[in-house]
Amino acid sequence: NQSAEFDSEMLGNKRALVATGPVGNGDHIDKKIRMATALVPSSSDVKKQIIESKGQLPRTSTLEAPTMLLTGHSGPVYACKFGPDGKTLVSGGQDKLLFLWAVEGKCENTATLKGCDGPILDLDWYRAGEFVLCASADKTGLVFDMETQEKIKRLRGHTSFVNSICSARRGDPYVITASDDGSCMMWDLRIRGATKTMKDDKMTLPLLTCAFSDDSLQAFTGGIDEKIKVWDLRKENTVSYTLDGHGDCVTGLELSPDGRYLLSNSMDNSLISWDVRAYVSTKRLVRRFGGHRHNMDKTLLKAAWSADGSRISAGSADRFVYVWDALDGRILYKLPGHQGSVNEVDFHPSEPIIVSCANDKRIFVGEIM
Repeated sequence: NQSAEFDSEMLGNKRALVATGPVGNGDHIDKKIRMATALVPSSSDVKKQIIESKGQLPRTSTLEAPTMLLTGHSGPVYACKFGPDGKTLVSGGQDKLLFLWAVEGKCENTATLKGCDGPILDLDWYRAGEFVLCASADKTGLVFDMETQEKIKRLRGHTSFVNSICSARRGDPYVITASDDGSCMMWDLRIRGATKTMKDDKMTLPLLTCAFSDDSLQAFTGGIDEKIKVWDLRKENTVSYTLDGHGDCVTGLELSPDGRYLLSNSMDNSLISWDVRAYVSTKRLVRRFGGHRHNMDKTLLKAAWSADGSRISAGSADRFVYVWDALDGRILYKLPGHQGSVNEVDFHPSEPIIVSCANDKRIFVGEIM
């Protein structure tokens, strides 16, 4: 194992750059990367531990190494998500393939699923992990059964790229999709065809992202028009209200675990958390976060909440992985390693682990404090 010594003066800052050990992934080790580094919160206890161990941090997860590098995709990786049980990771991207990875041992690739006729732009797990849902540039959504590892359903109806897909947390087995054709469609997995279509009749602009409310009675959509629309799914093509605050395209939406807040990522280089409870006496814009970057590539960068709702993260075009404190907006981590735009970051459901995927074809799984 490699180690590194750091000047103790570095530890006087609020965060310190420390070595987290060798990067590992079984037979898939990038020889160019000799050591993973991370920015960690600094405290007297952490300083003491770092100094005594000559730069090595105490382990905080069950990963085989503090940072694992997963390789196998032949093109940019646009989406990655931990399964609900935390034992499996799914990823997809430009190569049209759905990769399943074990989140233990050497984080090996356990299966490669085919079925998409276009790049995979977004992924979601269905509830307890029975299915994986894919949004594809082939103008469809796809449903893969995780027990048989076969494609069991294709959602046809959109006339352009399907950029986003999201499943309902409870109730009927509903799924929504957002597309470049300007529509958001709702699907019942028990029947054929879309059950509802939401579309602005006055101005049809591409929709880039979508999410369900906690009770599955509302759908959130964001896109080119910079606004987040909240649709009432109990009515026909009805917008309940809009969330105004971004100054450019909205590329990612994610509902908090408790269902009270919505997180949005935008090309105006900001993240915003919104209060989306039914009755709010104050402004719905809760907090604005900054630090990450979008660039001229116009990649659809996503956003994520930790399982306890205390931290958030987002994709960034500057090749770093950012993690913020959801309450006060501080940047807790700025993690290097990727060599291309980071498209998505996700938190493990039960351990202090994050996963990130990027245009450099790489996926990193690593522990945080």
